[in-house]
Amino acid sequence: MLALLASTPQGRTAYLDADLHDPQSILDAPELRETLDLTRPVALSMIALFHFVPDSDDPPGIIGRLVDALPSGSYLILTNGTADYDPATQDLAVAYEKQGITVRLRSRTEVEGLFGGLELIDPGVELVHRWRPAGPDPAGLTDAQVSVYGGVARKP
Repeated sequence: MLALLASTPQGRTAYLDADLHDPQSILDAPELRETLDLTRPVALSMIALFHFVPDSDDPPGIIGRLVDALPSGSYLILTNGTADYDPATQDLAVAYEKQGITVRLRSRTEVEGLFGGLELIDPGVELVHRWRPAGPDPAGLTDAQVSVYGGVARKP
């Protein structure tokens, strides 16, 4: 883990302990400005986060505030769990909720909505193992086992 936090001549990295529900605290953090040049396009990677953010917390608003601060040409990469292919996935969400962890599984249409007005890159929102696969699925892997949508979009 420490190796991931070490900057090199090829690039810099920083760790920011922040609350996603307060995007302004992220945008105002000195670590952000010291690490990223927001005059040039960057990638905002939101992997395996938003299925832990309920609709009542306004996920599109959170994403929008972060993306608004990025320059044109930046990208948003986002994933979200789904029960579209296996309704039993909802049982996993219930198990999390019993531990006090909110889980919001979303449909493809709902995940597409998280990208707001950004330009989705082909193939759009897709199950993550089907998003430009490099080869055939590993033997026996099913859509129901993956049950996670992902997409990449560009800020015009």
